[in-house]
Amino acid sequence: MLDIKSIRADFPILDRVLPNGKKLVYFDNAATSQKPQCVIDAMSNFYENYNSNAHRANHTLADEASSALENARSQISNFFGAKPENMIYTSGATEAINLVSYGWAKNNLQYGDVIVITEMEHHADIVPWQELSKEKGVEVRYVPINNETFTLDMEAFEIALEGASLVCVTHTSNVLGIRNPIEKIIEMSKEVGCKVLIDCAQGAPHEKIDFENLGADFLAISAHKMAGPTGIGCLLTSTERIQEMGPFMTGGSMIKTVTTNGSTFKDGHAMFETGTPRIAEAIGWGAAVEWLDQFEMEDIHSHVHEIAAFAGNEMEKIPGIKIFGNPSNKDSSGAVSFLHDSIQSQDLALLLDQGGYAVRTGHHCAQPLMDALGVPSTNRASFWIYNTKEEVDGFLEHLKYICERFS
Repeated sequence: MLDIKSIRADFPILDRVLPNGKKLVYFDNAATSQKPQCVIDAMSNFYENYNSNAHRANHTLADEASSALENARSQISNFFGAKPENMIYTSGATEAINLVSYGWAKNNLQYGDVIVITEMEHHADIVPWQELSKEKGVEVRYVPINNETFTLDMEAFEIALEGASLVCVTHTSNVLGIRNPIEKIIEMSKEVGCKVLIDCAQGAPHEKIDFENLGADFLAISAHKMAGPTGIGCLLTSTERIQEMGPFMTGGSMIKTVTTNGSTFKDGHAMFETGTPRIAEAIGWGAAVEWLDQFEMEDIHSHVHEIAAFAGNEMEKIPGIKIFGNPSNKDSSGAVSFLHDSIQSQDLALLLDQGGYAVRTGHHCAQPLMDALGVPSTNRASFWIYNTKEEVDGFLEHLKYICERFS
């Protein structure tokens, strides 16, 4: 069992009182999570005591910064069941996906090759493939969702796999909160010889991820949705895939030699980590996974699922509210998207904010999914480890008031 009171005490922002005097209730965790004090302290300690560039000098501070950067790599890769040498630091999941597109697919796919993605994808897992299609003439196939169950149409997925070379799919929808059958998707893809990229930005905060056992070729992760800082993420892959890749960006750090006749590049992950590393962010992410490691991820999922299912079930009882997705599904992960039939989503979000409730509004960087749902946008309440049923009770009461007062 999680000690939620103790967990909440680790997050200073949860004591925030808004300018209107309302206490903050943070339900926008699918956009970014809040940060525990240990993450803030770890990053401050770096800047206060051993701020230096890494892998560039032999003085004490540089040695300490270099060690901290690589220790964080070991912590993070171990947390995700991957090898440190096969973890590439990126700015987030978006850069990780672009690294696969420009670093691997550009060098290994040819005109007419097929990439399979889904209507559920975040724009970060759509736009790079559209751009690659324009550049190299690859075909991008979109797997639809079932509009009744809000789940991926697996029959359509099987058909789309024919002749495909790469499958790119989100682990968990940032709009619907639905976890895709990743294990089955990987199995089916491997049977026909496809490489597989999983966008795990939404899955990593809710579930124990074991990259080696999962069997995907690439895994994209962001730190900031799982208690870590913004501006850092990683691509997890294998030695074999790294050897097939070319550099995405070039410059300092990733080179062996530079002459007026040309340049040679470092081997392994170092080839893809160009310029000054994200040292403070890596240290902060290492502190975040160390903090998370004290809990069982199954307990986090159960806690969040219970809250989301309760919220979704009660919201459906409010006249005028429509839920998109199925928060009661055992695999759903904490996001509840909803609309009111007469109150505009932006207005509803502002009215909720007046009560202290922070929710997301818009297309959630998933416009093809919005098109499939037949709406331009939704409101989204998304929950994580520190949220409580009492917060949801207050949210429901305020939402009912808004719907009665303004509809």
